[in-house]
Amino acid sequence: MKAATYHQYGGPEVVSIAEMPRPVPGENEVLIKVHACTVSAGDWRLRSLKVPRGFGLAVRAFAGWSRPRQPVLGGDAAGVIVEKGAGVQGWDIGDAVVAYPSAKMGGHAEYLRMPAKGILAPKPEGLSFPEAAAIPFGGLTALEFLCDKGQLKAGEKVLIVGASGAVGSAAVQLARHFGAEVTGVCSAANAALVKDLGAAKVVDYNTQDIAELAERFDIILDTTETAPWQRVRHLLTPRGRLLVVSGGLGSMVRMLFNRRVIGGVSVGSRDGLERLMALVKDGVFFPLIDRGYPFAQVARAHAHVDTGRKTGAVVLALIQ
Repeated sequence: MKAATYHQYGGPEVVSIAEMPRPVPGENEVLIKVHACTVSAGDWRLRSLKVPRGFGLAVRAFAGWSRPRQPVLGGDAAGVIVEKGAGVQGWDIGDAVVAYPSAKMGGHAEYLRMPAKGILAPKPEGLSFPEAAAIPFGGLTALEFLCDKGQLKAGEKVLIVGASGAVGSAAVQLARHFGAEVTGVCSAANAALVKDLGAAKVVDYNTQDIAELAERFDIILDTTETAPWQRVRHLLTPRGRLLVVSGGLGSMVRMLFNRRVIGGVSVGSRDGLERLMALVKDGVFFPLIDRGYPFAQVARAHAHVDTGRKTGAVVLALIQ
C-alpha cells in the first residue's frame, strides 16, 4: 500500500509517499480502506518537534529519540471497512466509518488497522469522507476540554483563543450549542467566519490585546499558547477556569498548585466520537475545512499547516 512516511524530524520535505506492507487485521481488529485523512497540529508537532517549551525530551521519548518510531503520521481518518477479524462484532465489511487512532497514528496510508472496540463511529449519511475525517482531532479535543475538563455550564461566558483553528472552530460551535455565550479571538480576516460558527463577539488579536478586555469569563480556552495564567487570570470570574489546550511546561506545573488551570492531553473516546456524529446528524455541529490536497501532495499540505494560518482542518484525499 501507499503511505506518507517520514524517517527524520524536520520540515515538510521529510514527508514522502512510499510503499509499505498492507496491514493484516487481528482477531479483534478491522481494516479500513482510507478515503480521507487530515494533517493536524499533532502531525506538525511530531514531524517538526516544535513542541511547547519544556516538552522536547518527553516528546522524543514517546515518538523516538533520534528518529521517528512510527513512520506514518495521521491521527484521524474516514473510510470503509474492507476486512475484519474473526472475533469482531458490531461492524460489517462495507461499513463507512470515522476513525481516531490518535497518538498511535497511521492514518496517512491507504489502509488503517484499528481495534474494533477502538475510537470508531459510523459515518453519517450525507457527510462526505473528507468532511468526516475533519471531525475527530478538533471536535474530540474541544469536546473533552469544554465538557469533561472544563465542566461547561449553560449561561457561562467563554473566551476561545484561536477560534478559527481546528480545535477553536469546533469549540465555538460546541460551546454555543451547550448554551454558553462565546467570544472568539482570531484575525479580522476570520471574524465573519467565527461569528457564523456561533460566536456572539469577536476580538481581533492584531488590534486588541486580550489582556485589556473589560469583560470577565467563566472559561478561557487557549489553543495557541498565548494566554498563560499570569496574562489572563484577571479576565476570569472568581470560579473561572483556564483550559490549556496548548501550553508550555510552566502551565503544566501551575496545574499542580492551581485547580483553576486545567490542561493535559486529549485522548478522545468512542462515546465522544459518537456524540459528535449525533450532533452532526442534528445539524448543530459541522467540521470547518481550510482546504484539501490530493494524497500525492502531502508535503504541500504539511507546508500549509506549518504556516500556522489554517482555518479548521487540512484534508488529504486518498480517493477523489
